[in-house]
Amino acid sequence: MEYTYKTQGTCSSHIQLKVEDGVLQDVAFWGGCNGNLQGISRLVKGMKVEDVLAKLEGVRCGGRPTSCPDQLCRALHEMGY
Repeated sequence: MEYTYKTQGTCSSHIQLKVEDGVLQDVAFWGGCNGNLQGISRLVKGMKVEDVLAKLEGVRCGGRPTSCPDQLCRALHEMGY
């Protein structure tokens, strides 16, 4: 399933992701800190959704209540995971 999520409270504006059989196949962030987000995208590619949620959910950016990794988790929850 492919999905585009509009982020809230982060520098990135959207996250485009593809999940098949509970495994992240592809993740792309629009905007934000390009190098860091490319790194996160490469690290989570091929991971089980449950593992991504366990590692990244609740990560904060500075004084903000969320972050790009946390927004990825919110996108996965919105997809039904």
